[in-house]
Amino acid sequence: MIGSNPVVELEAVRKDYPGGVAALAGVDLTIRSGELVAIVGPSGSGKSTLLHIVGSLDRPSAGDVRIAGHDVSRLSDRELSALRARHLGFVFQSFHLAGGVTALDNVADGLLYGGLPLRTRRRRAAEALERVGLADRMSHRPHELSGGQKQRVAIARAVVGEPALLLADEPTGALDSASGEAVMALLHDLNAEGATIAVITHDHEIASALPRQVRLRDGRIVTDTPATAVVTQ
Repeated sequence: MIGSNPVVELEAVRKDYPGGVAALAGVDLTIRSGELVAIVGPSGSGKSTLLHIVGSLDRPSAGDVRIAGHDVSRLSDRELSALRARHLGFVFQSFHLAGGVTALDNVADGLLYGGLPLRTRRRRAAEALERVGLADRMSHRPHELSGGQKQRVAIARAVVGEPALLLADEPTGALDSASGEAVMALLHDLNAEGATIAVITHDHEIASALPRQVRLRDGRIVTDTPATAVVTQ
């Protein structure tokens, strides 16, 4: 269910690179709690730059960015790192799991920043793995898992801290079609449980299956089909 509280607010955001290249050319975007949104566009459209801005991995050249109520321009680099750790979860195409480490501890490592004791981190990691359907794979290491299972571990790691926003960057890009469909079904399930999710993709078929699509071209939003079921929280 979509709430009235914005998780992401971008106003007139630009990102310029040397040589006069405008990766983002005045983007306005609001993502509210409980949304499942696709950010879609071809290579060079600006979607990766938008991911970096929304994920507080980079700062805009101009414009205002608020993430989970925090004005990014007012935060130091250290405070931005804390913002990412507390409010954002990331899922990438290449999984980024630690080799030789069990699924349980790969997920538990997602809670390191919070300073929780190991027993608590592992308990919460086990709950997250159960949530993504991997209760029977907790002791497995990445080389013992399929691609789809690796991505489920990565999703569990991203959601274990209950972030305000989950950013999934081409989450099916390294998977076969069946595994990709299973991962997208999982993201739908997590959203139904209340997670706010943005899926960054070049795949129009994936985007069209999500309730909202934000389409980018040449650093600008060219279409936005917002979901309409907004409720006051």
